[in-house]
Amino acid sequence: MFENISEKLDAVFKKLKGKGLLKEEDVEIALKEIRLALLEADVNFKVVKDFVQKIKDKAAGKEVLESLTPGQQVIKIVNDELCELLGRSNNRITLSPNPPTVIMMVGLHGSGKTTTSAKLARFFKKEGRRPMLVACDLQRPAAIDQLITLGNQIEVNVFYSREIKDPVLLSKESLKKAKTEANDILILDTAGRLHVDESLMKELKNIKEGITPKETILVADAMTGQDAVNIAKYFNEQIGIDGIILTKMDGDARGGAALSIRSITDKPIKFIGVGEKIDMLEPFYPDRIASRILGMGDMLSLIEQAQKSFDMKEAETLQKRLLEDSFTFDDLRDQLKKIRNMGPLESILGMIPGMSKVKNLTVDEREFVKIEAIINSMTRKERANHNLLNGSRRKRIASGSGTNVSDVNRVIKQYVELRRMLKMFKGKKGMKLPKLFPF
Repeated sequence: MFENISEKLDAVFKKLKGKGLLKEEDVEIALKEIRLALLEADVNFKVVKDFVQKIKDKAAGKEVLESLTPGQQVIKIVNDELCELLGRSNNRITLSPNPPTVIMMVGLHGSGKTTTSAKLARFFKKEGRRPMLVACDLQRPAAIDQLITLGNQIEVNVFYSREIKDPVLLSKESLKKAKTEANDILILDTAGRLHVDESLMKELKNIKEGITPKETILVADAMTGQDAVNIAKYFNEQIGIDGIILTKMDGDARGGAALSIRSITDKPIKFIGVGEKIDMLEPFYPDRIASRILGMGDMLSLIEQAQKSFDMKEAETLQKRLLEDSFTFDDLRDQLKKIRNMGPLESILGMIPGMSKVKNLTVDEREFVKIEAIINSMTRKERANHNLLNGSRRKRIASGSGTNVSDVNRVIKQYVELRRMLKMFKGKKGMKLPKLFPF
């Protein structure tokens, strides 16, 4: 996310930090480069103009120019203004005091509305809620089947009908069903179009008037840039929206939609989709995103992702095994699986401060698959005791895992090196292994 703009802003700030004293012309040059970086990132022109002016007003002051760290002061101002631009604080979906909370999902075809509806249902289920999905998209033939499949995948009930042709009547019936079944969240997956038109707006208005949702959420494709912003503005003017979920953020290196949409619509981004998997929906935190744009990482999100994937009791058991020098190939495989469950590895590395500045940072996730295949091809005794792995056994493991003996040798060497490092941890007084050991 935001790779292009991060690189350009990093270059600007390097120049500023290299100067012991800033002059007004230094600030002017930096602001021009920031303006250009934002425009190239497809940020709305008016938003860029206002953003740069606010930075100029604060950065041109005497207290910044004569500061001991003027470059750092400017970065702080940019960070604060980015937070303001993105919405300042996290905005959760407002829950109704009298359940069920009705959430109406709207958007165009291709924005990921149906998948996002299921992702949101899974999010609420993880929070201990009882969501129900409603297939209100009666325009697209496969929409009902898609939602049913997704509902089965996350074990959430889906209300649908192949006889009812009126989405307003269907939504009303779903509300009755939700009350009967004690569902406290009702998520309506409404119809979309390839482009905005009067018939779509009329249908959405009728549903909204008929069921009065607590929140109407627009699902928009972040990769469409300013088109997403214009669509959000139109939906807000026509039917009124309460918030936005931006999808495909993992594929958006520019970030123009995220940086423009709040200012143009005055509606908060509530979640972002960061991958195709059903669990890849994250609450939107403006301060964390601003930090990532400026290359400062996002440790809070990284910790939260780790906590979702790593069970603390399992982590304590693992720590004990590490300290007792009984860390096996089975343990290694389990930890690798947990790391992969945290999400795309490049995205995880991007949350670590400074890692976003590493050029050509790529992670071949196929290597994880290869390592897992090699470990799975070992016998139980071999996984527990690597000293048994002689030449003939290594050949058999390579054959069984579809790899080369050199691949098997490399995995065993890395494992032995890891155990050696763990012994060093054990031998240092007062040193504790991390609770969530990343191997």
